Amino acid sequence: MAATIAELMETLPYGPAPEAAGPAHDWLAAHDGRFGLLIGGVWTATDDARLFESFNPATARPLARITQATGADVDTAVDAATTAFASWSALPGHARARHLYALGRAVQRHSRLFAVIESLDNGKPIRETRDIDIPLVARHFYHHAGWAQLLDSEFPGYTPLGVAGQIIPWNFPLLMLSWKIAPALAAGNTVVLKPAEWTSLTALLFGEICIEAGLPPGVVNIVTGDGKVGEAIVTHPGVAKIAFTGSTEVGRRIRTLTAGTGKGLSLELGGKSPFIVFADADLDSAVEGVVDAIWFNQGQVCCAGSRLLVQEGIADAMIAKLRARMERLRVGDPLDKAVDIGAIVAPRQLERITQLVQQSADEGAQVWQPSWSCPQEGWFYPPTLLTDVAPASTAAQIEIFGPVLALMTFRTPDEAVALANNTRYGLAASVWSENISLALDVARRVLAGVIWINGTNMFDAAAGFGGYRESGFGREGGREGLVEYLRAPQPPTALPVATHDAPAAHSNGQIDRTYKVFVGGKQARPDSGYSRVVLNDDGDVIGTAAEGNRKDIRNAVEAARTAAASWSAGTGHGRAQVVYYLAENLSARADLFVQLLQETGASAVSARAEVDHTIAALFTWAAWADKYDGALHHTSARTLTLAVPEALGVLGIIAPDAAPLAALVTLVAAAIAQGNSVVAVPGERGALLAFEFALLCESSDLPAGVVSIVSGPRAALTKTLAEHNDVDGLWYAAEDDGAAAAERASAGNLKRTWVIAPRGWHTVGNAPEFLRRATQWKNIWAPYGA
Repeated sequence: MAATIAELMETLPYGPAPEAAGPAHDWLAAHDGRFGLLIGGVWTATDDARLFESFNPATARPLARITQATGADVDTAVDAATTAFASWSALPGHARARHLYALGRAVQRHSRLFAVIESLDNGKPIRETRDIDIPLVARHFYHHAGWAQLLDSEFPGYTPLGVAGQIIPWNFPLLMLSWKIAPALAAGNTVVLKPAEWTSLTALLFGEICIEAGLPPGVVNIVTGDGKVGEAIVTHPGVAKIAFTGSTEVGRRIRTLTAGTGKGLSLELGGKSPFIVFADADLDSAVEGVVDAIWFNQGQVCCAGSRLLVQEGIADAMIAKLRARMERLRVGDPLDKAVDIGAIVAPRQLERITQLVQQSADEGAQVWQPSWSCPQEGWFYPPTLLTDVAPASTAAQIEIFGPVLALMTFRTPDEAVALANNTRYGLAASVWSENISLALDVARRVLAGVIWINGTNMFDAAAGFGGYRESGFGREGGREGLVEYLRAPQPPTALPVATHDAPAAHSNGQIDRTYKVFVGGKQARPDSGYSRVVLNDDGDVIGTAAEGNRKDIRNAVEAARTAAASWSAGTGHGRAQVVYYLAENLSARADLFVQLLQETGASAVSARAEVDHTIAALFTWAAWADKYDGALHHTSARTLTLAVPEALGVLGIIAPDAAPLAALVTLVAAAIAQGNSVVAVPGERGALLAFEFALLCESSDLPAGVVSIVSGPRAALTKTLAEHNDVDGLWYAAEDDGAAAAERASAGNLKRTWVIAPRGWHTVGNAPEFLRRATQWKNIWAPYGA
């Protein structure tokens, strides 16, 4: 007997609602299911010996055959991009804007074809590709058309980098392409892009629309294949910039391979994002937020809210609501518009998810899955909830990258923040509370690049996206993302050319001073028990300085970490007053510093100019302490999206020998004015000046540990700082060739590094670059409206 309308309204069963895949299959058939490479505006011929299969995850059947590129193909693509760069970068911004606008229009014209192919190739539900991914792809090209138009006025003096090598993942194949290609082209760069081996089809379709839209040949080149192709791009000497989205392990290797090459580098890597629910949250809304946070795209999202942190008093209610909601989730054919969760991208990924869930169960986690079973054809995994999860367990620490949620409880906001930050990652977080003051406070304290308040997985081309710590560095989207593809203007050298004369004579009977290391706000004898002589340019001994070692660096980093939280949490005005006080005290002791500079070999005129310049630099960084503001981004959603610059944390600084006072003080002051704490290694000629500066720090209300100075063998101390996992960033300004080793050593925790060019670095003329390098951007999304 047929059900009545009343009965149907009670059960609300879903019937199949399949999307027509005919046009997508027609497109594949038109290519005979075989695809070459796009190089220099031309498709290469296919060779059966170099083809590999791309599968439909929902059926486990082949979709098409893709070309495995070779090193020679990468060479040809880079050559084509290099040739195109000369004319593309010379185009007026308006001309590039028109090209980007045309690409956005072309994406919209082919939107349904893109959406269906993406679902076929990746396994994600058509509702997501159709309603989220493709509209956002078009948005990125339109947004960056605007940046191309405004580039000259908004970034005067900036220039494009050259050929950008871009490597994108399989979880958002077309969206990640747009995140990378759009800003690169807007800034005047050309591109060699490698899509993921498993999901290349929408990138190849995009290559076709580049030709259709009239993009000049060689501006965008697409080479397909496995990781060897990506490595060939990363190591190619003709590539000026690498942009990578993928695993932290591969990102660490890329950091190592690019060390010392001078290539620009941005890495968007793994995550283990917390989803924090306070007792006053709207639980029904929070449950829907969880569905979006972890079961969107089958949980194959770098910023997935895979750790659910629930306030203890509401944990039972939250679990009950979650289980009821999970029972009603629909897993199946991604082309069915009534499906919530599609297929896992590949058998290897499905095996990894299964293994990590089993490992979590073996460690004591309770595994709960809905009562229904997944389709037997294809590669599917059910939504999974893990409870009784320990903070240090596999489920809480390892990125499973699947539809698996680990639940933990907390009692207080402080405990919630501690649990949220108990990870090596720092990509995103979601905070749920009806108390906006509490939510904003927690948002500022969680170490992540993107924070969503009472929402999750909100993205827009106007807002930067990227992580802290081992989630990588650099941003994609908005002004923050565009500058990743630009070279800052090189300022002129501000100091007069030094002429050397005889060192200033020591007065007879002067008491010898033994300089120590400066750690935690006080002078301390070096752990080594040794000192080293300091020579001027003529080889004359002008004093002795402490011989610091690994333990001194360790102590300095511990002191810096202790000081970092309170120093960065203070006001910009408060930090400015301290830096101004440093300038005041330096001015009062200017004659002493002039004498010390003369002892290093500088002329009287040059020494006086350097001291005056250093005082002016302190004033400049004090002025910037409360003026490097954030922004309210104009995103397309109904949200207040706040971009907030935050300190990196603990910063290692390797100072040069040239202009030893101006160099050290400029670098240190630029860092601490923005809330960082610093461990500095002075140039060997400048060690005595550095420790006289330390005495100024002691007498200028600078909190203990904000600045530490350790002199000694530069290479050994740099290596220790670069390898230290509690150092968040490293600035290398020395004139020697040690930068490559420092960048390689920094790959352990993927700390941000900046190798500072020798010309003009000690001036304040490039203040925007100093400010950018001293901070990292956090974007906080706060929805509004009834």
